[in-house]
Amino acid sequence: MIKKEMIAMLLAGGQGSRLGVLTSRVAKPAVAFGGKYRIIDFPLSNCINSGIDTVGVLTQYQPLRLNTHIGIGIPWDLDKNVGGVSVLPPYEKVGKSEWYTGTANAIYQNLAYMESFHPDYVLILSGDHIYKMDYQVMLDFHKAHGADVSIAVMPVPREEASRFGIVVADENGRIVEFQEKPEQPKSNLASMGIYIFTWEALKEALVTLSEQSNCDFGKHVIPYCHEKGETLVAYEYNGYWKDVGTLGSYWEANMELIDIIPEFNLYEEFWKIYTKNDILPPQYVSEDSVIERSLVGDGSEIYGEIYNSIIGCGVVIEKGAVVRDSIIMQNTVVHEGAVIDKSIVAENAEIGARAQLGVGEAVPNRVKPSVYAFGLAVIGENAVIPADVKIGKNTAVTGVTLPEDYPDGMLAGGEILDKAGDVQ
Repeated sequence: MIKKEMIAMLLAGGQGSRLGVLTSRVAKPAVAFGGKYRIIDFPLSNCINSGIDTVGVLTQYQPLRLNTHIGIGIPWDLDKNVGGVSVLPPYEKVGKSEWYTGTANAIYQNLAYMESFHPDYVLILSGDHIYKMDYQVMLDFHKAHGADVSIAVMPVPREEASRFGIVVADENGRIVEFQEKPEQPKSNLASMGIYIFTWEALKEALVTLSEQSNCDFGKHVIPYCHEKGETLVAYEYNGYWKDVGTLGSYWEANMELIDIIPEFNLYEEFWKIYTKNDILPPQYVSEDSVIERSLVGDGSEIYGEIYNSIIGCGVVIEKGAVVRDSIIMQNTVVHEGAVIDKSIVAENAEIGARAQLGVGEAVPNRVKPSVYAFGLAVIGENAVIPADVKIGKNTAVTGVTLPEDYPDGMLAGGEILDKAGDVQ
């Protein structure tokens, strides 16, 4: 009989709609991060660094790139005969086919997978956060408190607490109350969406709540366990943790990597972040180029100027082009004389000669003001921007665009140009 003390279930099926065109063709956990990584690399690396060698990755929305990236788990040493990494999409059952309709419903639909390992504990993770955490330390805390459920929490500023699920705990760490995005928070401990369950407690809750529509951990499973009188404890985490769910937080988290002393360090020997590395030549940096405080991925060719930016693998920055405070994802070409300011350019895009991104004043986006904000210009993957056009702030552009798509050669701030049908 196969037996694992703890297995991990990694929820990676989210659409990530607040990332706008960055997630129109790819699941949020597969979005590029830090020049060479994808967001899902961080929880996967945490698992293997914590000694967890059995991980189920639950996919649903646009899973192709995620599946290709994970493969059989070789980069994370998760290519095991027993356990390892398994990609778990929804599948057709006798008489019906079901999508995952909530975080807990997704886990419920994979009870048989979990059962096959006879685990004592199950670790539930999200695939879209940037952080380093030793889950073994959290498991030790769980055991020491004789808990049925442990919830990882972190202190947040009081004024921001109403954005999170808030946990109220007593002096022993035992949870006495939950508040889901409360107007008047009773504590500043925010749930991180990381849970350890004893297997029996998880199974019983999921089976009991199986008819609940859109069954969710925060809204249904945790309150159910609490009401049942089970022991719930708060595991306080004080390291770096970033939810990169908005364009602003995604841009910020990338920019924090190039701080003089980065709060989140990619270079630590004892806690490596692993990823699928394509076989690429080294970077080429010409004698005329300028690079200041930036990360530049393998296989890139730099002939222009880069300041305070994250440049992905296989990117070409031609002579006379200037990139500032921006994220340029892999295999993008920035032609000569183009100027890119505070922008996010997705994979395989082409920026025409002398085009200017991120110009003018920041005005609210006309269609999606809550998504296309933060003063950013966002270019979708495979987009083509013609030569000599200007694009304002709080904008989004997708698809192959032509000069005639830009009245007077300009896409004004706050506008969207969607030639690929990616803006929903």
